[in-house]
Amino acid sequence: MTENAYRRRVNRFSTAAATEELIIPPVQISHTQHLINGQFVDAASGKTFPTYDPRTGEVIAHVAAGDAEDINRAVAAARKAFDEGPWPKMSAYERSRILLRFADLVEKHSEELAALETWNNGKPYEQALHAEVPMFSRLFHYYAGWADKIHGLTVPADGKYHVHTLHEPIGVAGQIIPWNFPLLMFAWKVGPALACGNTIVLKSAEQTPLTALYVAKLFQEAGLPPGVLNVVSGDGPTAGAPLASHMDVDKVAFTGSTDTGKIILELAARSNLKPVTLELGGKSPFIICEDADIDHAVELAHFALFFNQGQCCCAGSRTFVHERVYDEFIEKAKARAVKRVVGDPFKKGVEQGPQIDNEQFEKVLRYIRAGIDSDATLECGGGRLGSKGYFIEPTVFSNVKDDMLIAKDEIFGPVQSILKFKDLDEVVRRANATRYGLAAGVFTRNIDTANYMTRALRAGTVWVNCFDVFDAAIPFGGYKMSGIGREKGIYSLHNYLQVKAVVTPLKNPAWL
Repeated sequence: MTENAYRRRVNRFSTAAATEELIIPPVQISHTQHLINGQFVDAASGKTFPTYDPRTGEVIAHVAAGDAEDINRAVAAARKAFDEGPWPKMSAYERSRILLRFADLVEKHSEELAALETWNNGKPYEQALHAEVPMFSRLFHYYAGWADKIHGLTVPADGKYHVHTLHEPIGVAGQIIPWNFPLLMFAWKVGPALACGNTIVLKSAEQTPLTALYVAKLFQEAGLPPGVLNVVSGDGPTAGAPLASHMDVDKVAFTGSTDTGKIILELAARSNLKPVTLELGGKSPFIICEDADIDHAVELAHFALFFNQGQCCCAGSRTFVHERVYDEFIEKAKARAVKRVVGDPFKKGVEQGPQIDNEQFEKVLRYIRAGIDSDATLECGGGRLGSKGYFIEPTVFSNVKDDMLIAKDEIFGPVQSILKFKDLDEVVRRANATRYGLAAGVFTRNIDTANYMTRALRAGTVWVNCFDVFDAAIPFGGYKMSGIGREKGIYSLHNYLQVKAVVTPLKNPAWL
């Protein structure tokens, strides 16, 4: 079959999936205002901004457009709630009960939440309903369990002193979340902060503001006191920057691009030197050794890259394949990509929806053109699907070299770059030759190879014979320019606590 004939066959299949009649989302948009001090309110300026359906590019709602004045109001509410309100003075057990009630409400409203997430983000509804909303609830159950188990230590000291430490809430936490996993990133940030007794001002991504407002209302129903959680919608320069630089915010947490993370870090330092945690970009290697089960490896590598339309910070976006199995892997990876079902994410069986917006859509297409221009081999895909919305063909490149843009930059789209390697030392060196260090995958049947690779790879997570395995207790974060600190698990609690040492003299102690 000629290349043109092959491309026509792929396009006929995929375009049909992308241009079918769209399903009307089974949910109503009920909240578009900011939540400040327990009330849904308009922006101080009265301005709104449109939020879109990425399936069509059409406006689905107008949302309050936050700016510095809205951030000031939200921070003032959070500060008052922390300094004077019941939340930090409430028993940890009572705080845990509120978190549990909230998690139960999420489960009750799971279908509406999943539909809203899909409508505003474009991810498959089945993914949102059966994976992400249950994990969202699970995360809050997990942090509810931690709330009454946070405590300090008794510390032995030289001399007649009693020494203990207090683990105290840090205060007002500013949190900025991204658009690729709006609900899960909300949970990763809000869960540990509330469990530790803090108050919050959260800025949602301007592309996906709707689910944060929906779940904020559920928190009210669960009994969260006013001012403890404040949600402001808006873009980075007008709302995110004032939050990161606010003098009355005690800590900032951000998930997003590395370039924006640098700005957040600078703003925090130039204001009140507030501590910052950052979960940033990645260019994760997925390494397939010569002893691998190729069919299994193909499927796993496909999932590692194409999951969530490729819009995943830890995507296995550099697929390294041993030279002895490279050709077989390429043919099977191409065949799997061609079979990927792209279309309306509300339709059952669809694996891939649209990219988030036109900016990201055009960015991915530019990288595809860059791959072609750099003489990587385009095995399949490479173009737009349909004439409406932001659908892109699942794309596979072979013969990719380390110095190509598609092998260096975070594309954040459905573009698989497959590279060849000869031996383990070589692939470790090449895998580590990046400014990122968020995650890595290793596919091998040899335990010695697995042990060698997990220690040699400079990444915050190494998955062996699996990928994208997330759990509430598993920490997540990066080396190098992939971030600072860890999300999830016990490690995330450290981000929202101050440690205070208390020293008291002892008079005639019976023991030391």
